[in-house]
Amino acid sequence: MDEEAKKRTQETAKKLWTGGIKIDPPYLMWKEFDKDLANDLSMFITGNLYSRTVLTLPERQMAACAMLAALGASDELKLHVNAALNVGCDPHKLAEVFFQLAPYGGMPLVNKALEVYRDVLKGRGEWEEFKNSKK
Repeated sequence: MDEEAKKRTQETAKKLWTGGIKIDPPYLMWKEFDKDLANDLSMFITGNLYSRTVLTLPERQMAACAMLAALGASDELKLHVNAALNVGCDPHKLAEVFFQLAPYGGMPLVNKALEVYRDVLKGRGEWEEFKNSKK
């Protein structure tokens, strides 16, 4: 494993996955099946893709949250909503991203995304602050 890529992967992973609610990242499950492949996937996703600078980490997380919400991928959305908040995404803009799903995916996906988002905010102890700071 290239030491520079390994360092980049660890630094990016720390920013994304440290803090907020306790969620086991999929990487832990991948390792149970194939440690080498898990490392390769982590290096590609976190070390190469997420560490690119064309988009900032908050922009990248907003895009990931939008796509996961559109897919109805609640478990992965929970992980990425938490990561989005960890890297400084504006909580109200993140909610707006989920409302933007309405014309494209329909209200069931909006509702599911907002439920996941509310659960993450509650788990982080940030729900009341969010509700009281509506724009």
